[in-house]
Amino acid sequence: MTIPDPIGDAVARIRDGGLIAYPTETVWGLGADARADSALERLRRWKGREGGEPVSILIASLDHLAPLGFEVNAEAERLAAEFWPGPLTLVIHCRGRFARGVAREDGAVGVRCSAHPLADAIARRLHAEGVGPITSTSLNLSGLPPVRTREEAGAVCGNGPDEPRVIEVEEAEAGGDVASTVVDATCSRPEVLRWGAISASELEPVLRALAAS
Repeated sequence: MTIPDPIGDAVARIRDGGLIAYPTETVWGLGADARADSALERLRRWKGREGGEPVSILIASLDHLAPLGFEVNAEAERLAAEFWPGPLTLVIHCRGRFARGVAREDGAVGVRCSAHPLADAIARRLHAEGVGPITSTSLNLSGLPPVRTREEAGAVCGNGPDEPRVIEVEEAEAGGDVASTVVDATCSRPEVLRWGAISASELEPVLRALAAS
């Protein structure tokens, strides 16, 4: 009898260039191999998203950044220590190679370390097997709101080769919160690019402490 391995199935789909839908502590994420051009092209086609806007990635630990070519400064380390794992996307300088359209023009890449146990398990399994990392863009068609429930995820996904597939873990659900807060940590004075699940009351004291250091 074969023991179900939904995370292994998700890793295999990523390895084959496919798309997966997975829950985070905020909204549902759309995963593709962030180092495969063909996978990113499939993601953009499905979302109906034009090129140009960077796509963030999912990792399991701050320790996984250096092997991927990230240059983590003291400001990024402090923010990660305060808010990871959690709903904070950090934009960090990177020398590593990712698929076209992941990094912005200066090479910086948005990175998310999710507190959701299933997102974390996927990221760790991918790292252990040398696959990915995967993208952490929101699961939604361009112009529509992010998917917040498993029911909504099932409605937009499918089993076709170019469609995202919902990871089959029973009762796995996203937190249903707003999307992550995004901070550009490429300089000595980090800048909030998008407010989200981490509020100003939580984040601004840390930013002020960084500015004063």
